[in-house]
Amino acid sequence: MANVAEILKRKGTKVLTTSPATIVLDAVRLMNEHKIGSLVVLDDERVVGIFTERDVLQRVVGEQVDPTSAHVGDVMTTELVCCTPQTTIEEARGAMKNRRVRHMPLVDEDNRLKGLISIGDLNAWEASNQESTIYMLQEYIYGRV
Repeated sequence: MANVAEILKRKGTKVLTTSPATIVLDAVRLMNEHKIGSLVVLDDERVVGIFTERDVLQRVVGEQVDPTSAHVGDVMTTELVCCTPQTTIEEARGAMKNRRVRHMPLVDEDNRLKGLISIGDLNAWEASNQESTIYMLQEYIYGRV
């Protein structure tokens, strides 16, 4: 059974991060600049939260918080759904679906960031595997062309 470490081999382990002390507007600008939907929040190299588009809508815009003075630590999501590199892809998909999250940090036993997977990464992995299966089945049915 495949695990999320295999997705990281394909996509890489680079993750954009921020700190709890970052001004919300700066974090949003970073997300917009890189066209991403979340930033993992680190404090002393450990994962302490995630700052997402949903946080901006609910806790900044929805509560009319000033993004030029609020800090990420004030509005980030702290109830994280994390996994380890050994987590199976099926377990990760189930956790994301059940908890209704689109991004999941991968951490080691000391809660240090090892990567990040998104629901899009899981979908791309599944699509790639289905394409391979379809190709092999076509070769089996029709022979090599």
